[in-house]
Amino acid sequence: MSGKFKVVITDYDYGNLDVERAILEPIGAEVVGLQAKSEEELLHEARDCDAIMNQYARVGAKTIAAMERCQVIARYGVGVDIVDVDSATRRGILVTNVRDYCTEEVADHAVSLWLALARNLKAYNQATHDGIWRWQSGAPVYRLRGQTMGIVSFGRIGQAIAQRARAFGVNVVVYDPFLPASVIAEHGGRKVEKDELLASSDVLMMQVPMTPETRHFLGEDELRRMKSRALIVNTGRGPTIDNQALYTALTEGWVAGAALDDPEEEPAKRANWSPANNPLFSLPGVLVTPHSAYYSEESIRAARTLAASEVASVLTGKTPRFPVNGDKLKNQR
Repeated sequence: MSGKFKVVITDYDYGNLDVERAILEPIGAEVVGLQAKSEEELLHEARDCDAIMNQYARVGAKTIAAMERCQVIARYGVGVDIVDVDSATRRGILVTNVRDYCTEEVADHAVSLWLALARNLKAYNQATHDGIWRWQSGAPVYRLRGQTMGIVSFGRIGQAIAQRARAFGVNVVVYDPFLPASVIAEHGGRKVEKDELLASSDVLMMQVPMTPETRHFLGEDELRRMKSRALIVNTGRGPTIDNQALYTALTEGWVAGAALDDPEEEPAKRANWSPANNPLFSLPGVLVTPHSAYYSEESIRAARTLAASEVASVLTGKTPRFPVNGDKLKNQR
């Protein structure tokens, strides 16, 4: 190795690593870019790395156990469900993420998906392209003002969604067991329990992080309790919705439509994938975007810059801005 440090990037779809190299090479780091889709593809290069950065590839217990000198695992993004944080902590490895770099983008995307569903833009567009010029081709469409929007998880993005939604005259209810009602009220929402959320929402905005507790937050039981004309928008993690149950709900009329920025299987994390793997892709009332809610040219550059800067900070003995397990590491020393 020619550099003082070895930084492995597990996978990336940015086209090049110029941003990362511009930050890491000046501290004496060699940047090794991979396109790994499994832990087996990481093991050889990860063994002697000083830092590892990941976009979609999982850095699990097997990879972490093989690391001989790694100091930091830096996630390109907010969620760290694809990093075994507990294993990293036991090995004394710091985990970092990137926060607040795409709040505006995700909120804009979520509201865009909602409006596209609510105004049935997909059906209208298809009809006009097929030579059908009738307002009825998208019916039924309902007035937004006076409807109830339910938001699940009310962090910065949930709050930004609520801010945008209020301009359309909807009532905002929020399910977030970790926030007091007073904080939710400050941002124009009303705290409710899960039963009321499901029963009252005309549109349900899912902005839920992936944890064992949130997996299939929306399953068959929950979907049966929703309004038959309800819409579901998920700009959080795909597995928080049971996709098989959602397919049944849509085909049997339990709910009216859905827009997903990430299906349950996350295609970018698979070596081989086809829309045929998930029957939701066959339904005309479903919009799917390729986990792109976070994307703008500005947010992509911010994520890359911040993630690489976290690695540079740790390797040069400085304090990173966004440690995930910093307190746990301090406690075990």
